[in-house]
Amino acid sequence: MSRRSPYRIELTPEERSELERRARRQTATRREVFRARIVVFAADGLRNDEIAERLGTVRTTVSRWRKRFFEDREAGLRDRPRSGRPRVFSPSGGRRDQGPRVRPTG
Repeated sequence: MSRRSPYRIELTPEERSELERRARRQTATRREVFRARIVVFAADGLRNDEIAERLGTVRTTVSRWRKRFFEDREAGLRDRPRSGRPRVFSPSGGRRDQGPRVRPTG
């Protein structure tokens, strides 16, 4: 039997409404829907392992998003800046042009 999470989620009516809307929205990204569903299930009293089973993911992922929402509310569900150099793409949407590749003849 798994233990209960120390991060109990209690939603205001406005938060619940927004998260449920986000979870149903056709134009939302998959990650937005996924994170919103985790929080709504957590607010309904489900344990992390139950949520993970329903969403087809692992308990540690559910635990991470539950904790982030508990600590930062809606802002915790947004992507955080990542370290490292950002990817560079050309204005045409393809990879950066590196010129023609020419084989040496000889």
